[in-house]
Formats: sequence, C-alpha cells, structure tokens
Amino acid sequence: MRAVQLPRAVKGILMSAASTNLPTPDGPGSVSGAPNLPAGFTDTFTSRYINTGALRQHAVTGGEGPPLLLVHGWPQTWYQWRLVMPTLARDFRVVAVDQRGIGLSGKPEEGYDTGTLANDLVALMDMLGHQRFALVGFDTGMPIAYALAADHPDRVERLVVGEAFLPGLSPTPPLVLPPQLNDRLWHIAFNQLETVNEQLVTGREAIYFGAEYAASAGTNKLPDDTVGYYVDRLASNPEALRGSKERRLTVPLLAIGGAESSGAMVGDTMQLVADDVQTLIIPGIGHWVAEQAPEELLAALTAFLAPYQVGVLS
Repeated sequence: MRAVQLPRAVKGILMSAASTNLPTPDGPGSVSGAPNLPAGFTDTFTSRYINTGALRQHAVTGGEGPPLLLVHGWPQTWYQWRLVMPTLARDFRVVAVDQRGIGLSGKPEEGYDTGTLANDLVALMDMLGHQRFALVGFDTGMPIAYALAADHPDRVERLVVGEAFLPGLSPTPPLVLPPQLNDRLWHIAFNQLETVNEQLVTGREAIYFGAEYAASAGTNKLPDDTVGYYVDRLASNPEALRGSKERRLTVPLLAIGGAESSGAMVGDTMQLVADDVQTLIIPGIGHWVAEQAPEELLAALTAFLAPYQVGVLS
C-alpha cells in the first residue's frame, strides 16, 4: 500500500542489533521522571527500552490481560495517555510507545513514512510477545494505526482512531483557510520544510508548540504545566525538532473526534476505508481527547474493547 511521509518531530541514538544490555530509561521522558502522574502510576507501569534490531524504542508497559497498544500524536509522547492508562491496565496489558523520532525512542535520519512507523510497532509487539492486539492511535497515531491494520490485518483485533485525517483520502485543506482553521492547521505545511522550520523554532519552542496546544484545545485548554512538560521535552534535545492507504479494513473500528476539533470528520474518513465503523463525537472538547476528556474516552474504549477482552480471556 502507498505509504505517507509524516513530519519528523524528534531525533537520537540508533541501537545496534547486537545491543542486549539496554539501560533503564530515566529522566523526565520516562515513568520515573514524568510529573503529575495519577496516584499509584509507578506501581503499575515501568519504562523500558526495546531493541528491535533497526530501532531502540521506548515503551511504557503495565497491567494484566490481552495486549492494548496506544500510539500518541504530535507533538506528544506516551505521556498523552497517562490519565487513562491506570484504568485500562485493570483489563489489559497496556503498551504506550514513543514513536520513532519522538520522546526517548531512537531518532534516525530516515523512516518517517507511515509504513515504516507501522512496521516499528509490529516489531515492538513481536519483541514483547504479542502476536495479536487491540490498537489505539490518535493524531499522527491515526494514519500509523491505519497503516498497521492495513499492512498487517492478521495482527489487529480492534482499532480505535481519532483526531486526524488520512493523507490522500481525506479532502486536502485549501491553501487559504478561515482564521480559526488556520490557527489549527498552518503547522502541517510548515513542518514539511527541510531545515528552515527547525531554524525558526529553535529557541522559540514555547511560542511554536504553545500556540499549537492552545489553538487545538478549543475552549478547554490543557494546564500550563502539561504544555510546559511537552515543550521542555522538545527543547531539551538539540535534535528534538527533526523527527517532529487503499486496502479496506474489516477489523471493527471506532472513530473518535472532539466536537471543537475534528468532529465527524474522523468517522467520515474511516468510512472510506473500513467496513465496520462506529463513530463517537465528544462534546465540549478540542483535539487533545485523552487529556481533555479521559473519563469519556475510557467509557468509549471500555465498551468498544469489551468483546476483544472477553473473547481473549474466555
């Protein structure tokens, strides 16, 4: 299937296939150093590096039950899912990963098309011993999750996507947008530039990423310390700005949009490529669904994933 190149958001150390003794992740990008985690989070979840041969990936794992892979969006990390992970861990073995080029995962020069990013995650789940799994992907995680489900249909039991479009399938936004849409979408073209974008943003990360978080939140803004955490992670690494399909799906699929952001667009898009689509629009929130409406998201995931959990455990 045709791969889509995604903007690169962050860049780092590539582990060799011979590496076996990997260090324990630490610092603010790991579970042990992340701020404002839910009570008891570190009792359930741990950070670990997984060397898949081509890439060293950072994954946060915990919980018991059938495997559930969570794929974050841009410019976030695994931390996006922190508010929903403890409840999900009661019923699932949760794996929240930093994508290639982001967070504590490796940041090679190449490999930022959706097909390669999807293959990264398949290799990760192989290393963790999970042949089949449920998959959740939001924002850039949505086209990656779609590519994984399309290229590896035997691996995905159920699919949840949200808050993005599929390049090549969704309508392309016009060059000139109304002010409200321009505030939310102008960065997509900006991120495609080769070098000048990184030069302009370096040293001004709080302005650039802060504007993105504010514009995409709608009326319910994320707390300043949450936005600050993401911005600090991007600004802390001198290479942090670098890393910044046509087969129909038969897997059961839930498409989620925030009413003040993508809304029905996610479901409308997935109807073009999937046969079994449920759609949920969550009122009163913008783009950052897992952080703006964790309880509503948990309720939706619990109901949608129940047949998967019961089927695996029975």
